[in-house]
Amino acid sequence: LITDDPDSPTERRMRYRMTMHAPDGRAWHFDGHKRVRPGSVLHAWPDTSTLFITIREGTSDSGAVVGRGILSIKVADFQRQLTTMRVTGAKDTAERLSLLYGFGRVFAGVLYEAYGSVFGQTTPFRDAAAPRKRRPLALPAPEIHPVVTHDGITLRLTRYQGGTKGPVVVAPGFGMGVGGYLLDTIDQNLTEHLAAAGYDVWLFEYRASPDLESSSSPYSIDDIAKYDWPAAIAEVQRVTTADDVQVVAHCVGSMSFLMAQLAGLTGVRSAVCSALTAHPRAPTLTEIKAGLRLPSVLNALGFHTLSTTPDHPRWYDKALDQVMRIFPTKERCHSAVCRKILFMYGEVYDHAQLNRDTHDALPDLFGVAHMRPFAQLARATHVGHLVDEQGADVYMPNVAKLAIPLTFLHGEHNTMFLPEGSLLTYDWLRANNEPSLYRRIVIKHYGHLDCFIGKDAARDVFPLIVQELDRENAVSAVPYSLPALDVRAATNV
Repeated sequence: LITDDPDSPTERRMRYRMTMHAPDGRAWHFDGHKRVRPGSVLHAWPDTSTLFITIREGTSDSGAVVGRGILSIKVADFQRQLTTMRVTGAKDTAERLSLLYGFGRVFAGVLYEAYGSVFGQTTPFRDAAAPRKRRPLALPAPEIHPVVTHDGITLRLTRYQGGTKGPVVVAPGFGMGVGGYLLDTIDQNLTEHLAAAGYDVWLFEYRASPDLESSSSPYSIDDIAKYDWPAAIAEVQRVTTADDVQVVAHCVGSMSFLMAQLAGLTGVRSAVCSALTAHPRAPTLTEIKAGLRLPSVLNALGFHTLSTTPDHPRWYDKALDQVMRIFPTKERCHSAVCRKILFMYGEVYDHAQLNRDTHDALPDLFGVAHMRPFAQLARATHVGHLVDEQGADVYMPNVAKLAIPLTFLHGEHNTMFLPEGSLLTYDWLRANNEPSLYRRIVIKHYGHLDCFIGKDAARDVFPLIVQELDRENAVSAVPYSLPALDVRAATNV
């Protein structure tokens, strides 16, 4: 009656299957489905009264297709249909009525969960998910390299030596470890893709990683730029004896890398910077939060850290969850983890780009985050460009230090940090340095994090990253051919 759609984290299906027989003995296989999508109660009737069907010859779903179409039902017909429901095999009237009521309760409960909005059911912060079989990753054995910064913080680099094209340092966004680059819930993750393309991959966990003890201690984005990036690049150079490395960085990983370069970082030949650049631009609600200094207020009230996945939710976790159930946002979800991510960061991903297994794995990708970096990011968003923690303009005057090949990657539908921001940085650099050093790619139909964890990212996004790395790669020992891409999937701007 109701099944989860494996290609969608929130959608469910009603399946209709039967064999139809004609008086002359011919048979056809009927297969139909209805889409149950979370949303307004106004969507309930169109969704549950529209059936998408396929008709095949014979009695199985392997027969030749003879027709496809859409069936719909009118309200009057549905009312009549309800009077035709029968319970068979009941021992008496009481059992028959009980079973009929039970069916209606289950059916109505699913609709209530999907369309009940704020009043619908919700999943807890930590789901008791059934164990699942994990696919083996197509990667060599990892090497773990602890790195100690000049201010005494222990970071971690995880190496997957995939080939001879040279080292590439891959940094995640804020509040995440490197698990998003090692997903087994998609056909190929970014690390597998880079290794298959011949790169020596170094996953970089800076002090904000929830998998490190430092994530719950106070620090600024300046600290990541000043201490973490230089330590990581120097360690990769030491181990590989490479003169320079390449970088792929996302969100705060990207922003802090640009800050590090502007502060004098050396040893990087080229970089692909995703989503967050030197000119953060956010939607109106985020701008309002920045203008209200919300992170600073929360910090002053004693909320020094927040976690998207608390094992033991406290009163304010539950209070925030209730607020987020009515928060005005495009992305609606019954998952408490999703709502907490939305509150802390914004619309991090487009649900339509995630499969169900990846959505279920989100609690393992996010974790604790300190409030102090949020305040600096809010200040930069309010000012309109990179500033230090005190608001001083110490980075932007050093634009000449970004005279290296840079590609800016941005999801077209990114409503966490708007594409306008990377366009401003792209124009700023071209106006002050050699224009040919810079490229900007807008990924059609993608948002923020789904550029890396989306179900089709290996087809739509990862080949573009390799293409940009190869463009500035001094070693091409392993040939790499760009797969045929739908031209609508990526557009050079």
